[in-house]
Amino acid sequence: MYIHLFCKKLKILDMSIQIIPKSKQGYGAFNGGEIIENKPIGFPQDGGEGKPYSNLFYWAYAEAKKESTIGLHPHQGFEIMSFVLNGTIRHFDTQLNDWKPLHKGDAQIIRAGKGISHAEHMGQDAVMFQIWVDPNLNKTLEQEASYNDYRHEDFPVKTENGITIKTYSGDGAPLTMDAAGMNISEWDFGKGVFEKTLDLEKIYSIYVMNGNVKLNNEIAEQDAFVIIQDVKDLKIETEKEGKLFVISSDKKLKYQTYAEMMQARMAR
Repeated sequence: MYIHLFCKKLKILDMSIQIIPKSKQGYGAFNGGEIIENKPIGFPQDGGEGKPYSNLFYWAYAEAKKESTIGLHPHQGFEIMSFVLNGTIRHFDTQLNDWKPLHKGDAQIIRAGKGISHAEHMGQDAVMFQIWVDPNLNKTLEQEASYNDYRHEDFPVKTENGITIKTYSGDGAPLTMDAAGMNISEWDFGKGVFEKTLDLEKIYSIYVMNGNVKLNNEIAEQDAFVIIQDVKDLKIETEKEGKLFVISSDKKLKYQTYAEMMQARMAR
């Protein structure tokens, strides 16, 4: 398992709407820049303002400038999700022992459990999110690893107040997780003003995938990462089509996360 000690304290979210533009996110690259990543939530060596919170541990937007492979590497405990935003990726892991393709709109989850190794191949111009979730490592490190692929058509789509919502996890969607209390979805909308009611017990983590939007009059440009809490009524305004990738997670967890344990250890 890649253990990364956090030398900085976790940033306390003291704003109801916190916006991290792409320029202030972390950065990473593979194979001499063949694959580049901006990281709303990264490791300390990646730089950037975003640090783990709730049960979100890591979030990267990866883009393949040319066809390239991230070689076999191990994971334990965490749940690792990949969402294909463009093109095709192929995935190999030591449980399936085979390469499996995923296309635009598809998703996968690795529940790393006691341990699993995997590799990823990205076709040229492929784009994906990779998101790590801490589901309570004290439990998952005792479980066997498991893996699932999901196709675009597997995910339910509905329209609410002019927003088309594709749900990946939660609300009866098929992607199941050990991490409780999470909802993962995409919100598509055209030009206009839209309203959403939020749960005050949740933190909303939003990546602006397309368009520049106003969220309660706060401007979030494309590729910005937005963290919202203690907001009940959200007004979304845009001058053209927009798309948001949205994760809601519990504000208060019933267990200590890995990042919190590392913070406590560093404070001793």
